[in-house]
Amino acid sequence: MKREAAALCLGVWLMGTVCVSIVATQNFYTIDRLLTRPDNADFVQLVDQIGTSSARDFLRYLSSELNRLFFQIWNYAQFAIGGVTLWLVVGLREAPKLKWFVLVMLAVLVVLTIWLTPQIVSVGRSLDFVPRDPPPAALQTFGLLHAAYTILEMLKLAAGVVAVIWILHSPSRLESKKAC
Repeated sequence: MKREAAALCLGVWLMGTVCVSIVATQNFYTIDRLLTRPDNADFVQLVDQIGTSSARDFLRYLSSELNRLFFQIWNYAQFAIGGVTLWLVVGLREAPKLKWFVLVMLAVLVVLTIWLTPQIVSVGRSLDFVPRDPPPAALQTFGLLHAAYTILEMLKLAAGVVAVIWILHSPSRLESKKAC
């Protein structure tokens, strides 16, 4: 039962990570979709009043703030999910090796939460409403921070996928299925 609960927690953790990433990217793509193909007359009238550029800046700011909030909340929620997952995994026969994958995920989460996310939020806020032509110097820093975040998220996802596969295909799991 602990094995299945651990696999479920890992699945929730991985799916949450994927969902937050999709939401974050779609928040920005939606801005361009709304501005290029608006289907609400009141929205069109408002954009006409303030101008497309101002509307884009305002909507990008809103999306940025929402993404900042979503990532911060998700980072803290992951500590609870990760803690429960680690507790469940430690009780398994495969714990000595399997726990390292969960610990890697938690270590990545610590780096993301304590160092990288605050840096992204700070640099991102410094870029809000700043003209992009010419590109401000902080834009390159922001891009590097985002790339580091993405790489660490991919590492965390890979460790989680390996852990799930390990749990689902462990010899003790396969033996218990044969006994049934």
